[in-house]
Amino acid sequence: MTASAREMAAATPGSRDRYIDLLRVASLGTVVFGHWLMAAVSSDGIGNLLALVPPLQVLTWGLQIMPVFFFVGGFSHALSYRSLSRKADGRPVYAAFLRARLQRLLRPTLAFVLLWTAGALAVQLAGGGHGRLTGAALRLVTQPLWFIGIYLAMVAFTPPLLKLHERHGWGAFAGLAAAAALVDVLRFALGVPYVEFLNFAFVWLAVHQLGFLRADGRITRPAVLAAAGLAGAVLLVAFGPYPLSMVGMPGEKVSNMAPPSLALLAHGMWLVGAVQLLAGPATAWLARPRVWRGVVAANGIAMTAFLWHLTAMLAVYAAQLALGIRLPEPATAAWWAQVPVRIVAAAALTGVLVAAFKRFEAPGSSITEPGSGPRAAAGITVCLLGVLGLSMTGLGGLLDGHSATLIALPVTAPAAIGMALGGWLLVERSASPRSVRLRG
Repeated sequence: MTASAREMAAATPGSRDRYIDLLRVASLGTVVFGHWLMAAVSSDGIGNLLALVPPLQVLTWGLQIMPVFFFVGGFSHALSYRSLSRKADGRPVYAAFLRARLQRLLRPTLAFVLLWTAGALAVQLAGGGHGRLTGAALRLVTQPLWFIGIYLAMVAFTPPLLKLHERHGWGAFAGLAAAAALVDVLRFALGVPYVEFLNFAFVWLAVHQLGFLRADGRITRPAVLAAAGLAGAVLLVAFGPYPLSMVGMPGEKVSNMAPPSLALLAHGMWLVGAVQLLAGPATAWLARPRVWRGVVAANGIAMTAFLWHLTAMLAVYAAQLALGIRLPEPATAAWWAQVPVRIVAAAALTGVLVAAFKRFEAPGSSITEPGSGPRAAAGITVCLLGVLGLSMTGLGGLLDGHSATLIALPVTAPAAIGMALGGWLLVERSASPRSVRLRG
């Protein structure tokens, strides 16, 4: 039987870093709010508010909070892997680590994918899916899955990069940051084709590496890290080829996000430094029982809320259209007047969806014993490529072979879904249940 948030809060050991749990919830919550705010739906389709009102792009320097989530992931992965290694008495733990980390992440994700696929297929079999709004919704709803694909890559690379961290400390982070800088030099100064895609690894793994440093208490001067990152981001945007927005904008020639740029890495550095500066007062606040219970409860549903928040937003707009309520032109006074109501409605509907699907996010009752590392590595690779592919293809065109290019190869939505499911099963089959519980 699953313990309640009150019971889990009461059982929290004194050694647990509660601030990390708060950062996990706060980062996902900020992303959800940002998506609700940026969506500009009109009768012509779904646009981006920041593209319509460019001065608002400066908001992304606060709302683009994903680096904090990946930083938190690095911290948690370091603790989990080390804990499992200590209990394994020298036995290989890679397969066990992957299975345990993927269990809670992929179950709600795959439930979301399969349910939306069934709905999209039903719409297209009935002859729908070709309207501007419907087609845009079927493309939009899977786009946030990119972050889950990248996160899976971080899980896969944790053991070797943790060893690199233990040997070189800040030098390991510096090496990844230097590699990201070199990629941008090759991209912008020398025009080397396709090299920019390497920064999907270098930039995000560098941020992840900062989580390792926090786990070992080695971020001792967060103000210096924040100042260096902020100064670097400002200079790169002001004098380099980088746009102001830290999220992708429709039609832009250069994006800080896809693929990630050196400017985004600098942005991540300042965010990590900033949240570290707040760690002291936030930890004291989290010592209050009521506050901590709220964070524990939110952590238990955060991934489910993230997966379904766009569904809720789209449903609010659909209800508005069905009721004959006019959709004002985005960024007009009438549009802004409706924003608070739409956000409250989307939050309420997200709560309903969370209540329906939170069971898939509940932690499993068993962890894993050492198993086949190669099988687990192959499984997570196939799975993350499938998730990334689905984030690119969307769920429109399920019946007509619509494809997107993933690492120079075309992939369709059915193929991507098959890869995600097949990869997850490979990881699951790489080890058998055992009563060793992970931490973090």
